[in-house]
Amino acid sequence: MLFLGRCNQLLQAPQQLALLVNVGFRFYSSDLEFEVKRITKIINDHPFPDQPIRPALAQTITSAAISSSLVENVLGRLFSTHSNGLKAFEFFKFSLQFPEFSPTPDSFEKTLHILTRMRDFSKAWELIEVVHKTHPSLISLKSVGIMLSRIAKFRSFEETLEAFEKLENKLADGKQFGTDEFNLLLQAFCTQRQMKEAKSVFNKLYSRFSPTTKTMNILLLGFKESGDVTSVELFYHEMIRRGFKPNIVTHNIRIDSYCKRGRFVDGLRLLEEMEQMNCFPTLRTITTLIHGAGIAQNTVMAQQLFNEIPKRNLVPDAVAYNALINAFIRAGDVKSATRLMDEMDENNLHHDNVTFHTMFLGLMKSSGIDGVLELYHKMISKNFVPKPPTVVMLMKLLCKSGRVDQGFGFWNYLIERGYCPHSHAMDVLLRNLCSHGRVEEAFKCSAQILEKGRHLSKNSFRVLERYLIEMGDDDKLRELDIMIKKLQTAVPASKGHAIGISSMNHECVASI
Repeated sequence: MLFLGRCNQLLQAPQQLALLVNVGFRFYSSDLEFEVKRITKIINDHPFPDQPIRPALAQTITSAAISSSLVENVLGRLFSTHSNGLKAFEFFKFSLQFPEFSPTPDSFEKTLHILTRMRDFSKAWELIEVVHKTHPSLISLKSVGIMLSRIAKFRSFEETLEAFEKLENKLADGKQFGTDEFNLLLQAFCTQRQMKEAKSVFNKLYSRFSPTTKTMNILLLGFKESGDVTSVELFYHEMIRRGFKPNIVTHNIRIDSYCKRGRFVDGLRLLEEMEQMNCFPTLRTITTLIHGAGIAQNTVMAQQLFNEIPKRNLVPDAVAYNALINAFIRAGDVKSATRLMDEMDENNLHHDNVTFHTMFLGLMKSSGIDGVLELYHKMISKNFVPKPPTVVMLMKLLCKSGRVDQGFGFWNYLIERGYCPHSHAMDVLLRNLCSHGRVEEAFKCSAQILEKGRHLSKNSFRVLERYLIEMGDDDKLRELDIMIKKLQTAVPASKGHAIGISSMNHECVASI
């Protein structure tokens, strides 16, 4: 009765109820985050392909613990940390064995994205086969787009068209693909700036499908990404002649095209044209112009545009702040950029990778390593894991300034959080560790990469091979060689990957 009475009080006091719900959500969110980190680390640390991963997953995850949120977040972490795609595939298939578990499109799409990013299209097609048989509703336009875009990036024009036909035969259930799928095919080529191929597909299949304004915007975006303002304007007028009505997306693309080429004034002119056509700018429009003002090093206009955001009944987000921060950094005004970071904190807007990367670039020019280290420690204190370009940049800076200890510490920070550092970062650290006589630590880093199911670069292996031979440590070199060749049985090496001890050094190793 006391419990029911308390429930009635809560129902009569919405604020208290909201507080209770929020507290409960925070506890749930915290528990979920802990489990995601724990499982991701187990997957990343698992010795692959020496041992199957399924038994380890079975010991780690129970039927009571499995949930859509858990699977989505683990796969998201594996994707962002560039983990071995085959491990992610095994984890996804493992989750399907629970009868009460219902996978989401997001978890399927993340797995597909991981496999296609590592160019393992045979496994990607296998994943589609599995899902098509067990959960066909998971295959959406987004997943079709992921497959086509990656094949267009890494394979030939003909293979991309073949994949489009294969997906249509497999997924359409007797119905032909429509305009949405046609748009995805065009987008796959436009994203890679393959405009000759995109136009060829458009002309070839135009009569079969019914293009929309979105179709034309995709092509317009492709011309914009190619950096040719003239082509953008020519196709825009072609779009008008064909009877398509431009929308806000069309105008945003044109404005961005001018801004990226440093023609900020032309971008402002297009903004006026939009407003005269009663096509009112969105937050993205203003953000694009702020970025354009930054490229033109016009911080006064960048700040003015930013100040206009609330006046237009819009709310600035992290992307808008990043655009203004970038404008100040380009102008060498790090103090104003730092002020904006503090303002983001006050407005509960999280600093993302763009924020940190932009600020690091500015601090490198203005205050050197000392300024970078201050922000670096701030980033670390927030447990933030930057993206590969930022990781590589920081690793280069730390090692170049003679702070190999901090570079090695940064490496361990990333590894402990389940991140598998980019091969360029590995190359920089390993080369510097070896040159400072810390070959044992360089070997440890190399073994960690291989144990996580990621290939070692040819450059890194050659450096370590030379130092181990000079030291006479043939045991470690042979151990590394065995790990590399075992990994190749599961994940074939691509161009630039280490393939083991070179033939010219076999005799040297044997004679040690």
